[in-house]
Amino acid sequence: MKFSGILFLLMCFVGGANAAGYRAALVANMDTGRVLYSENATDLNYPASLTKIMTLYLTFDALEHGRLHLDDYLIVSNYAAAASPVKLGLAAGSKITVEDAIKAVAVLSANDVARVLAENLKGGKEGNFASLMTRVATEIGLSKTNFENSSGLPNDDQMSTARDIALLSMAVYKHFPQYWKYFGIKTWTYNGKTYTNGNRLLGVYPGCDGMKTGYTNKSKYSLVATASRGNRRLISVVLGAADKDIRAAVSTNLLNKGFGMIGATDAAPTAAPVAASVSYAAVGTPPVASAVKSVASPKASSAPVMASGTAGVQFGAFSSRPAADTQVARVIKILNVTPVVEPAPNGMHRVRVKNLSDAAAADLKSRAMSHGIDSFIFH
Repeated sequence: MKFSGILFLLMCFVGGANAAGYRAALVANMDTGRVLYSENATDLNYPASLTKIMTLYLTFDALEHGRLHLDDYLIVSNYAAAASPVKLGLAAGSKITVEDAIKAVAVLSANDVARVLAENLKGGKEGNFASLMTRVATEIGLSKTNFENSSGLPNDDQMSTARDIALLSMAVYKHFPQYWKYFGIKTWTYNGKTYTNGNRLLGVYPGCDGMKTGYTNKSKYSLVATASRGNRRLISVVLGAADKDIRAAVSTNLLNKGFGMIGATDAAPTAAPVAASVSYAAVGTPPVASAVKSVASPKASSAPVMASGTAGVQFGAFSSRPAADTQVARVIKILNVTPVVEPAPNGMHRVRVKNLSDAAAADLKSRAMSHGIDSFIFH
């Protein structure tokens, strides 16, 4: 059946997810974290190559803190070279730059390169990296996710949910906006061969700029897709679709549905938002974080002692200045501190309080968390 025909049949979401040919689905506002529509979003599923979103999240963290640089070379081990396809086909003992490794994972979903990143980021062993992935997943609020490898290659213990994958994807968007561009690359050429991104919505769905596909025999076809219209940005997650046409069609319908209802839903929210909070310790140590919970009608808190220092607290990154200004007003009202709005890469707007001592930053982040405000500490 043609893609357009499948899209027509799925337009009304009649009969539930299983009847429509997929297992779980979700669409949410990426700026607020508000879930607009979901089906089976907390059911366990195999994440397949959506796993690589976490592999790249930790890669971006290493870049942000100077543990890696885009022009660094990574050595390919025998274990990495032996990964099952899909892969770039790197020979053991060869080298690849960090930036090419990121592109290979984001565009081609190369399993061998995911292993290269894992081994170079965590002591030469993918198992150590997978343990870190699971730890960080828990710290940023992923409540049902367990990782056993960096690639998403089949493992019965590697599980996640649509809700967790949406949360992880939004964490990448908010914490590392300068690297978001890699998820929107449609084609990439390496050693004379050109690879095409499996995300069919790129270049087809208006405003789509990412993010990641996945497939194994057990997981079936999955897709995370993001798109913006004006100052609104949405994320859709589809897990367990029967084929590529269905996952693209359902993703398209989710985004259309979300954009159609986003104004009314955001004006009068009824569901708990998807949100993440992550704070980073000193360079060389893994991130430490905790989930943000929604708190109704919060009251203003007393301001912390703002001892001068090199730390700061970020209260999100937003695709529009009005959205950032709204967050500034919220922080002022609830936390009694005045953040500034800074331009960030990729047209984002960061809301930050700067020049704090480590203790003051930790206190401010803790108070923000207690009031359901997404934040993380930076240095």
